Amino acid sequence: MSVRPKIQGIFAPIPTPFSADEEIAFDQLRHNLGWWSGTKLAGVVVLGSNGEFAYLTPEEKIKLVAEVKANWPASKMVIAGTGCETTRETIKLSRQAADLGVDACLILTPHYYKGSMTPAALKRYFWEVADACPVPVMLYNMPRNTGLNLASQLVIEIAKHPNIAGVKDSGGDIVQISEIAAGTDDTFSVFAGSGSFLLTTLLMGGVGGTLAVANVMPDQCAEIVELFHAGKLDEARQLQQLILEPNRAVTGRWGIAGLKAALELMGKYGGPLRRPLLPLADAERAELAKVLATAGVKLA
Repeated sequence: MSVRPKIQGIFAPIPTPFSADEEIAFDQLRHNLGWWSGTKLAGVVVLGSNGEFAYLTPEEKIKLVAEVKANWPASKMVIAGTGCETTRETIKLSRQAADLGVDACLILTPHYYKGSMTPAALKRYFWEVADACPVPVMLYNMPRNTGLNLASQLVIEIAKHPNIAGVKDSGGDIVQISEIAAGTDDTFSVFAGSGSFLLTTLLMGGVGGTLAVANVMPDQCAEIVELFHAGKLDEARQLQQLILEPNRAVTGRWGIAGLKAALELMGKYGGPLRRPLLPLADAERAELAKVLATAGVKLA
């Protein structure tokens, strides 16, 4: 078990590129990674919610992690989303990802039997995974998808484990995020899970974010962090306001379909989604293009 390092900065939860027959398009993945690697991103998250991880087979997950690691600079981090419904499966996938060289594992809350996911069950789950995982663990709080919320006091309790390095909180409750930052030590990384509250999270003690919008506006997201640390809060606030609409477009409004369409509009690879997810309609795609152009995103 590792001693937890400080994980900080901006991470892009990369989408999984599929071909027309819904197979993973590894050549297009390499193309996108080449672009992201030249930005100010601190790293990428593979097998996150934006990566359609719930629609991937265990074999595909391992191949995807291996491909990302092989085509990503060693100077930048790779975090793998390895949360599964059972403790044993999560441990197995986390160990496989660690063997491939990832820097940390992002563990989503198990949620199918959500009525049984008591604080005691969740603490035991995360601690047993952290005991067995060769690399640091980050908690992933995603109430919108799981129907469960990791409350601040529970996160603070879970964070006492030496191999649990941080939390990505996508819930948007800034009071909860503030309480977590206040109740954990400086080695525990509090991450915004959406670009909409990145600056607020930094102001309350957070150290970074894993943001869908960072796939599209990586440097702008990273510059918010830079400006914050330089004490240039007015400039940071202006950038935060700039990313609000693009962020909404690729999260709550159009989700993964919006994210993949945005990449295509920029000349990167988006590609189809795995069914039953649907792509954007033409009218939505045109509206998305206006949102991106207004925010200064260079379109192809």
